[in-house]
Amino acid sequence: MARTVEPEFQGARRRLVEAIRDKGINDLAVLRAFEMTPRHAFVPTGLRHKAYEDAPLPIGSGQTISQPSIHAKYLELLRLTGREKVLEIGTGSGYQTVLLAHLVAQVFSIERIPALVQQAKLNIQAAGVTNVSLLLGDGTVGWREYAPYDAILVSAASPSVPEPLKEQLAEGGRLLVPIGGKDEQELVMITRKGTEFLRENILAVRFVPLLGTHGWRENEKGK
Repeated sequence: MARTVEPEFQGARRRLVEAIRDKGINDLAVLRAFEMTPRHAFVPTGLRHKAYEDAPLPIGSGQTISQPSIHAKYLELLRLTGREKVLEIGTGSGYQTVLLAHLVAQVFSIERIPALVQQAKLNIQAAGVTNVSLLLGDGTVGWREYAPYDAILVSAASPSVPEPLKEQLAEGGRLLVPIGGKDEQELVMITRKGTEFLRENILAVRFVPLLGTHGWRENEKGK
């Protein structure tokens, strides 16, 4: 069972869910996942008073937790049914990972920063979900051992679509990834149809750089 939200955060959580709904998110399963997931438990203690604002927040190691309405948009775009096997690139503090865990059969999540992997592991355990597997590594190469995936979510911006992630999509699978430079990107959805990959541009977004073999290199990020 998921951990209940402490009483002092219950009103703020409900207001956040309504704010997400007001921004056009109508998928009831997605809204329920936000109701079940205590965002304040995934941000630094000193920022918990801001946890239920619809805004990104720093989580350490130069990384951020995205604004909830962006998470919600990602999840609604994927049209999840509850039976999927999903790959997440960029675990961060584990917030989106737990949202996904409430929406799909199995989540595989990759994070390149050791300190975040350790924190996410604790956060995910505390949230009470058991259908998540974590890997410390280069997310741009994916996790071939458990491919193919029905959906892949990338939580950082890449200069182009990483080819290994396309290859690890199942037939009909969907990949969401921000593509662009350091200042702004376009959220792109790639859908696999046999040997073809259909591309759809969704909306303008801003994410931290996706570092790795098939993303930005450490010495060129943001150029």
